[in-house]
Amino acid sequence: MELFPAMPYEDWIKTKETFHRFAQIVGKVRLAASVRRNHWWNVPYHLTGRGLTTRPMGGLDGLPLFCIDFDLVRHRLVIDRLDGRSVSFGLVGQSVASFYADLFTALADLDISVDIHATPFDLGDSTPFAEDRAHAHYDPALITRYWQVLSQVAQVLERFAADFCGKTSPVHHFWHTFDLAVTRFTGRVAGPSPQADPVTREAYSWEVISAGFWFGDEERPWPAFYSYTAPEPEGLDKEPLWPDWAAWIPSRGSHLAVLRYDDARTSDDPVMTVLGFLESAYRAGARRTSCDAEGLASPRGVTDPFHA
Repeated sequence: MELFPAMPYEDWIKTKETFHRFAQIVGKVRLAASVRRNHWWNVPYHLTGRGLTTRPMGGLDGLPLFCIDFDLVRHRLVIDRLDGRSVSFGLVGQSVASFYADLFTALADLDISVDIHATPFDLGDSTPFAEDRAHAHYDPALITRYWQVLSQVAQVLERFAADFCGKTSPVHHFWHTFDLAVTRFTGRVAGPSPQADPVTREAYSWEVISAGFWFGDEERPWPAFYSYTAPEPEGLDKEPLWPDWAAWIPSRGSHLAVLRYDDARTSDDPVMTVLGFLESAYRAGARRTSCDAEGLASPRGVTDPFHA
């Protein structure tokens, strides 16, 4: 299929808002049932050949070991237990309320008991999932396109991640912000403000240079690749970016390096355009934080000093 197919924000906003809430519900189950990892790495989704997975969870503290997958080829949610028991149900035609009810009925049928905070996180409304019948738009074609774009972008981020041998996150899909990200760590503790919320304090306890992709929001209704450095060093937004149509934009008191998806996908070489952009933004952050970019390099994933 086409590399980086079109994904206009306005074309799928209703489906996106509905599926984002589906993802948050299952993501909160993952949060409750998984072993905590540094910087919340236990929480995001990983991609599969058919959609998204929570990865196995439970198996400790009395919970059975289980996994939840969004099969975005068949458009079903699948819950599997280690003992081979499985329950699935369709996603088409679901409201947030009916999806929530079906999920917890399925979990109960598998003797899995998990408590979650059953309201959206940072989505502009606090309607409890069990009461949300307004968000009920699930277009299978658009969801398939979302997963295909996500899968292609993930491979580009994997290629970018290969060039760094320091501490780095997986390429993973965050259900709270609905972005795909990979984060490099400079190796220095950041010391976030004690007044910050616990999620932010854990996420940014170390100095990071992060890269990723998001599908757009009300403030910026277009998909884009991005990068940021946190805490942001002085003068970061004065650093040059490549290509010259990339830009630094203000974001919540700091700055994002942004390359619009449509500009990248219509360039002569979309993959190299994205990789060049991400590398320029990383180098900007590395210069301003005095990160040893050369010492932490592993071109195409190789650190073997005798590699021919």
